[in-house]
Amino acid sequence: MIKFLNLQKINAQYEDELKQACSKVIDSGWYINSDEVAAFESEFAHYLGVEHCLGVGNGFDALSLSIRAWKELGRLKDNDEVIVQSNTFVASVLAITENNLKPVLVDPNPLTFNLDVNSISSQVSKNTRAILPVHLYGQVSPMDEIMAFAKANELLVLEDCAQSHGASLKTIKSGSFGDASCFSFYPGKNLGALGDAGAVCSNDREFLETVRKLANYGSITKYQSECRGVNSRLDEIQAAMLRVKLKYLDVEIATRRAIANKYNEEISNAEISKPHWNNIEEHVFHQYVIRVQSREKFLQHMKSSSIEVSIHYPVAINQQLCFEGQFDTQPVAEQMAKEIVSLPISPVLSSQEVDYIINAVNDYQGS
Repeated sequence: MIKFLNLQKINAQYEDELKQACSKVIDSGWYINSDEVAAFESEFAHYLGVEHCLGVGNGFDALSLSIRAWKELGRLKDNDEVIVQSNTFVASVLAITENNLKPVLVDPNPLTFNLDVNSISSQVSKNTRAILPVHLYGQVSPMDEIMAFAKANELLVLEDCAQSHGASLKTIKSGSFGDASCFSFYPGKNLGALGDAGAVCSNDREFLETVRKLANYGSITKYQSECRGVNSRLDEIQAAMLRVKLKYLDVEIATRRAIANKYNEEISNAEISKPHWNNIEEHVFHQYVIRVQSREKFLQHMKSSSIEVSIHYPVAINQQLCFEGQFDTQPVAEQMAKEIVSLPISPVLSSQEVDYIINAVNDYQGS
């Protein structure tokens, strides 16, 4: 069986360094908010080209705390509307509802899977206060256009970069376009920790310090809580793991691009729609997502070929049970949810495995 994502093999590449980093933390006696966290925050901010980075417990906390910080600062209030695409992971939308704001779903661009300005502009109302673009599958949304639109309409922009570590648009890294950006370092991400971890990034010091306060029980000075915060911190061991893996992120991205390019050149099957991108050197291919009309038959074919595939995501947001009846139909996202399949694109796939996957996809015979 070719695994969809072999995390054990990925991390084995850096085993000695990861163990040394872990031992260093253990021996230090400091496990929360110490040197490794501070160093990772600085290094990741430098990698993105932003001024500030704050490590938090996970990607959902990063999103939720960012929105909450804007409320704390008076830039958002209850029932304000936030535009977000309907084909994202549910966390993007839950972070909005968690803060008593109203998500406004829009269908994505059917080629790129991301938001575009046309879909956003059609849903803006007098209550719209923010846009939450998700750089899905590793390709940056058209942020130059989105930022121009947001500025013209006085809207905040919060980038969801959970799948776009290292992606760029015209040499500018994802996470450095918006008023703020949020990252998940869930183990399966392109930059993955060995547990849960996340980060908030911004050039806005006041905003970042507000997130920092909220993530630490509402406290800047110990035992003095200025607001009702939570506990969401990046721990020292995960920060140490991320510092090791950040050094190799661009190398792994290059491998992912090479695999994606080979898929695009050699997959040739009328039943398969391959993904679209504008510049392969900007896409980081967290996923390589194809579309297949007779998906169940294709899934059985790949299983019988001993290839593990996945689906990101099989349910559009408006069809999630937790949001039943709350949103209008989203025809593009709903159709995508029936057809999309993610092929393996792990940076530790061998060339023989890649060839085998291509042959299996080409051998598929639809209905």
